[in-house]
Amino acid sequence: MLKVTDLAVSYGAIEAIHGVSLEVYDGEIVSLIGANGAGKTTILRTISGLKKADKGEILFDGADLLKTEPSKIINRKLAHVPEGRHIFPQMTVEENLEMGAFTDGKDMAANMADVFERFSRLKERKKQLAGTLSGGEQQMLAVGRALMAKPKMILMDEPSMGLSPLLVKEIFSIIREVNKKGITILLVEQNAKMALSISNRAYVMETGKITMEGNAGELLKDDRVKKAYLGQ
Repeated sequence: MLKVTDLAVSYGAIEAIHGVSLEVYDGEIVSLIGANGAGKTTILRTISGLKKADKGEILFDGADLLKTEPSKIINRKLAHVPEGRHIFPQMTVEENLEMGAFTDGKDMAANMADVFERFSRLKERKKQLAGTLSGGEQQMLAVGRALMAKPKMILMDEPSMGLSPLLVKEIFSIIREVNKKGITILLVEQNAKMALSISNRAYVMETGKITMEGNAGELLKDDRVKKAYLGQ
C-alpha cells in the first residue's frame, strides 16, 4: 500500500533523513521506533506532504505522493494524526470532527455516527469545547477526526505522548480496533514496547537511517532493541 524508496530530507544544510526505504502492506500495523531526533516524525510529515523531500520516491496505492499537494493526499484516503494532536481548542468536539470530513462531506452524518459509536466519551462531549477535554480525550478526538475522512491508511505520530499509563493502554487498544476495521497504520511511537506489541512489523531508526527491520515480535525479543529502547 505504501512504498518509500531511498528517501532523503533536509532542514537547511542538515540532512535529517538519509536514504530511507520502507514498505507498509494493506491491513498491517507497522511501527517506526527510535530515539528522539532520529527522524521518525520527518518521515511521516514527508509522506503526508507537509515536508518536501530532496530525493526519493513515495508511492501510495501506486500514486506518486512527492508530486501531490498535501490537500490532495488526504483525498487519496491517507490521513495523518500529528504529534501533539493539533485539535482546534476553541471549536466543539463536533466541529472538530466536521473539519475531518471536508473530503467526504456527503457521508458526514454516517461517518460521525461511526466515530461516536467507537468513542462514546466524544459523543457525551460533542458540544464541549475541545480545549477543555482531557489529554486522552483530545487524542481520541484527533483519531476520530482522521477517521471522518474514511481513510485507507492512517499515519499516527506519538499517540501516547503525555498520557498516563492507563490511558496509554486505552489508546493502544483503540489503535488495534481501528486496524481491525480494515485501516492500515504506520505508527511512530516512543513507547517501543507497546508499539511492537501491537505491530506486525517494525523499523528501527537511528540518526536518520533505518538500522533494523523485521517482525515486530522478533524485534521485541532482540537484545539490541531491549537494551536501546526497552530499558532491559
